[in-house]
Amino acid sequence: MSKTANRYGPETTLPIQQSYVDGGYLPSTSAQSFVTRHPGNDRVICDVEIAGAAEIDSAVTAARNAFDSWSQTSAAERGAILRRAASILRERNAELAELETLDTGKPLAETSAVDIVTGADVIEYFANISQSIHGQHIDLPPAAFAMIRREPLGVCAGIGAWNYPMQIAMWKSGPALACGNTMVFKPAEQTPLTALKLAEIYTEAGLPPGVFNVVQGAADTGSALVSHPDVAKVTLTGSVATGKIVMAQAAADLKMVTLELGGKSPIIVFADADIDNALNAALVGNFYSTGQVCSNGTRVFVHSSIHDAFVDQLGKRAAAIRVGDPFDPETQMGPLVSREHCERVLHYISLAKDSAATHVYGGDAITEGVLAEGYYVTPSVFASCRDDMKFVQDEVFGPLMSVLSFDTEDEVIRRANDTYYGLSGAVFTNDIRRAHRTANALQAGIVWINDYNVTPPEVPFGGYKQSGIGRENGQQAVEHYTQVKTIYTNLGDVPKTY
Repeated sequence: MSKTANRYGPETTLPIQQSYVDGGYLPSTSAQSFVTRHPGNDRVICDVEIAGAAEIDSAVTAARNAFDSWSQTSAAERGAILRRAASILRERNAELAELETLDTGKPLAETSAVDIVTGADVIEYFANISQSIHGQHIDLPPAAFAMIRREPLGVCAGIGAWNYPMQIAMWKSGPALACGNTMVFKPAEQTPLTALKLAEIYTEAGLPPGVFNVVQGAADTGSALVSHPDVAKVTLTGSVATGKIVMAQAAADLKMVTLELGGKSPIIVFADADIDNALNAALVGNFYSTGQVCSNGTRVFVHSSIHDAFVDQLGKRAAAIRVGDPFDPETQMGPLVSREHCERVLHYISLAKDSAATHVYGGDAITEGVLAEGYYVTPSVFASCRDDMKFVQDEVFGPLMSVLSFDTEDEVIRRANDTYYGLSGAVFTNDIRRAHRTANALQAGIVWINDYNVTPPEVPFGGYKQSGIGRENGQQAVEHYTQVKTIYTNLGDVPKTY
């Protein structure tokens, strides 16, 4: 490394990384690898060995072998191990945040405040409720009763996205392990590093070998994992297109599936809203993590009576966002995650610039100075947009805000729902009746009133329509990592029928 041990910076290089299986690192027999780069300067961080069929089978076998013992471990002991892991994660927050920034390009101001600590909160939450996971007794007079047991599923396959790689690994492993399952997790190939640190920390906290494993690779590795006959359940965070592929593969042997997919979420600002709060939410709901957040509110509907004044403030505030080196603590927006994704985002911004929408600010690639080596784009705001514009309809997953004008409550609800996505949304108004009418009418899995992108671990998160199936977090997640067994007991005689 170029810095002191266990600390990271934009020039850091690492030795080749491997998969983590059965409590230790496992060399790949495939003789294939890929590189992971720092988005801030396009430098290679390291090579990563690809897990082939042999490594996938080893990981699933390790998880399957560990399942019997782990599922029979008391909930109190499982919870204690997970709480120790959460404590270690918080203690190592600074180091882990730097590694996350190195791999994702997200500003250190974000990763140190959000990515690790909020994931640890989720692990701790499920650790604390593990002893409350229970079944039910049903009395069936005069001479019978039934017991309903809630049991773990077995080996769960987790597939992560590149925007919150370590947080997603914690969101998936926390409930899975608390419920008594084991897991094989595949991080996104763009951001493969921090899931390995999570595996190390779980081992340090006392998690038995094989309970949590990490395999490295791209689509082929993910496909082999999803298709493995000993995997009982698949949980994916990713795009709608990937979700459809995973669901089709899992359907071959009827695996349970949880999908947290994309969004094109609406933020609705009524004329009576607190404008400062609405502005703050619209900006953070579009430009946080360089716009690479599935729940971002990228369609901002503003009442026509305040549209122009609102847009004027948006433009000024966007222009003041500090784009720069993600390791600089003053940076507010870093690079996009990869060259390929940067080109995709710039394509959509080009469509916006060529459209009839009003270009308010930004959307330019930074091609001069030290930032020219990375994948930097200035935040962009377009106003007077139409619902049928392609950049308004498609999930761009970058710093591109579309502002649309509306006149009536019924109109904006209809337009907000006119999408095959349904992940999230927000309503800004001081009229409590209107707020709840609108929130009830929005076709989305989570709706905020006078706030945005707040996701405490107690609150379920997931989408309607093509934004996903199932829920992450909250007690609802337990339902997706357990199955119900009914045991009927007869205390009397069986009647003679034949």
